[in-house]
Amino acid sequence: MNSLTDNSLMLQVKAGQVEKMGLLFERYHRPLLAFFYHANGNATASEDLVQTVFYRMLKYRHTFTGEGEFRTWMYHLARNVLADAAKKDKPAAHHQDVADWAEKLAGGAPADAGLLKTQEVAQLHRALGQLSPDQREVLVLSRFQELKYEQIAELLNTTVGAVKVRAHRALGQLKDIYLKMENGSKVH
Repeated sequence: MNSLTDNSLMLQVKAGQVEKMGLLFERYHRPLLAFFYHANGNATASEDLVQTVFYRMLKYRHTFTGEGEFRTWMYHLARNVLADAAKKDKPAAHHQDVADWAEKLAGGAPADAGLLKTQEVAQLHRALGQLSPDQREVLVLSRFQELKYEQIAELLNTTVGAVKVRAHRALGQLKDIYLKMENGSKVH
């Protein structure tokens, strides 16, 4: 069953075999959770948004043609869900401790204490929060969700070159913000 491609599974869902959505959920609920968490910093809201994406996949399954890649279609829906949520409730953020969700976002694997220091992750998340939504989105899609530039270009309705430039600039901006935060937090 797991050898089925995402596109073939979604086409089966479109054809009425809605139970196949469970396999897609198993494959993509963690990446979507991470996508939303990096965007809003709220784990509970992120879980709700993941559920909304899968609900919309079922509701709008007739729009999936199978010509493009499933992940691109899914992230298009996810971006719309995120935009709708942002319109609905303006910053009602109640940030939870990043450490509580680090393992869940990493895919359930035990976190390596040497690699995943709570303070560094929290600082990186704060730095991401200081980027513009467009910069944060391109970084989350390219670095955290590991989408190819071609997929992101299709998703954002732009060119691959434009995506590369946005990602490069956003990464530079993130580095500057992170280093300023790091230098400002050191006690001399």
